[in-house]
Amino acid sequence: MANQLIDETSPYLLQHAHNPVDWHPWGEAAFAKATAEDKPLLLSIGYAACHWCHVMERESFEDEAIASVMNEYFVPVKVDREERPDVDAVYMSATQALTGQGGWPMTVFCTPGGMPFLAGTYFPPEERQGMPSFRRVLEQVSELWRTRRSDLLAQGQRVLQAIEQGTPKPTNEPLQSGLLAAAASEILSSHDAVNGGFGSAPKFPQAPVLEFLLRRASARDALELTLRKMALGGIYDQLGGGFARYAVDATWTVPHFEKMLYDNAQLARVYTHAWQAYKDPLYKRIAIETLEYLLRDMCDEGGGFHSSEDADSEGEEGKFYLWDYNDVAPHYGVTPEGNFEGKNILVAEESVPDETRARLLAKRNERVRPGKDDKVLASWNGLAIAAFAEAGAAFGRNDFVIAAREAATFVRDTMPGLHAYRAGKAHIDALLEDHAYMADAAFALWEATFEREWLDLASALARNAIDLFADTKDGGFFAGRADGDLIVRQKEIVESATPSPGAVLALVLQRLGLLLDSETFKKPGVDALRLAHIYMDRAPHAVPTWLCALDFYLSTPKEIAFTGPLDKSLLAVVRERFLPNKVVAATPQRSGGDRPGEADGIALLQDKPSTDEAQAFVCEHFVCKAPTSDPNELSKQLA
Repeated sequence: MANQLIDETSPYLLQHAHNPVDWHPWGEAAFAKATAEDKPLLLSIGYAACHWCHVMERESFEDEAIASVMNEYFVPVKVDREERPDVDAVYMSATQALTGQGGWPMTVFCTPGGMPFLAGTYFPPEERQGMPSFRRVLEQVSELWRTRRSDLLAQGQRVLQAIEQGTPKPTNEPLQSGLLAAAASEILSSHDAVNGGFGSAPKFPQAPVLEFLLRRASARDALELTLRKMALGGIYDQLGGGFARYAVDATWTVPHFEKMLYDNAQLARVYTHAWQAYKDPLYKRIAIETLEYLLRDMCDEGGGFHSSEDADSEGEEGKFYLWDYNDVAPHYGVTPEGNFEGKNILVAEESVPDETRARLLAKRNERVRPGKDDKVLASWNGLAIAAFAEAGAAFGRNDFVIAAREAATFVRDTMPGLHAYRAGKAHIDALLEDHAYMADAAFALWEATFEREWLDLASALARNAIDLFADTKDGGFFAGRADGDLIVRQKEIVESATPSPGAVLALVLQRLGLLLDSETFKKPGVDALRLAHIYMDRAPHAVPTWLCALDFYLSTPKEIAFTGPLDKSLLAVVRERFLPNKVVAATPQRSGGDRPGEADGIALLQDKPSTDEAQAFVCEHFVCKAPTSDPNELSKQLA
């Protein structure tokens, strides 16, 4: 017997469609039922690749006795945090305000209108290690709802106030370069000088932090140690490419095996940028292998990219990735006793022959693969498109540029203005993260192809983002729409695994504003920085992408224009160099052909003499050095 999730498209929701719990999807029907029956909402939030989400489902949501309590006293609502990141963000803030911590599965008890008053994460079916049993929690909350409702409502109001007060007000403090230097110093103070990374176990790749540190010469040693340790550790799939979500230890050896599109997209971009900056061939290899993994294992038939692969296969965490000693010896650092429950997680040895890797990969491909969440999210695809476009340009990999173009076309044409797609159905109005990440992706694709349609798409998405999400009073951008279905409208300043959408938008607005000489784009991009000032000053590790946007604002960006026929040797000088604070333009190309497009509105191309010879102009504040056709001279001008 199915519950109310049976008609959903999310793989995570469908995993729960046959639970004895009468799950409802997030929406008016659930709110109306809770109001009519005077019951609290029991909001459970997770995602398909979440190991402990699977555990709680097996232990509690498939248990008839526990399900009957849930159904009798609550209206259970199941949310895929990836489909509704705006819902997840609000209730994660509530959970952190109530408990001091967060995570998934997230369990939040709310009024019929959605106001949270009690929360937690994973609850076991029986009391364990100081944690109450889930059934006991359900019974206690139900009793409180009947007997002390006013106390719960008062607590809910305090939680809402805490959430609303969590967004800082804009500052009048000057935006100065000292913020950047102090931020880098503060972040580096937690660097692990032995194993790389920041802090102790568990260790997350923190791609946005790495992107910021790439801009700081003082961070090179720490950054390179981290990049190498991750690339050679068990967090990286030494056979198939791609990174796991995080490492449970300090040495990057034992991963939490799930693979997320957003991690791999961002890390491929980081390693591409690191190669541009330092020219270490390891970084190029890791970037290419990671993107090849996405093309091989995570590509939707329509051209977009799927969301994640599970940690579990055949009901066991990491089974797909583990090896017996005799299967692998003497390669990949394996030992008879193993490094994970008697088995071996492969770590890199520089001398592994290609044929050994190919043989082991073929053998592993015979195993049962982990489950996959095959929905396509506009936002996460934006991260992937940007990575493919930039790597394709940097490494001369036209197949990567084609993949970026196909994915961008899929998102634009198949799911216009929408957040999620699966099984032929696109739905959920696009959020700030969709607009910001896709605008950044379209801008990266413009610089990789000079096809006008991608610059136009970036501009259109940026305008829509300003119209739909900008706070005209205090600056910055709301995560959700004004006409949304949430109890509070948040601005997501603090970052975690993915960059702050507001920070990404602030950066791309500045770049568009410079390229097009448009205050319509520049001003909201700069105004948003003032909202994040307090975090940049006091908690820089939480706002690395805002720091990147500030670095662009405080720099004198290079304005690079190419005229005449496109010359690969001139382009390579720019594309193989790490120049984060730049904009690039060339005579626009038409997709699918080599006829020139329209340069109207591209301020950087105005008044540039066009000749039959390829030329490059390096400018600052629209004041240009002498044009050159010599790659060596162009390199000197960019130094």
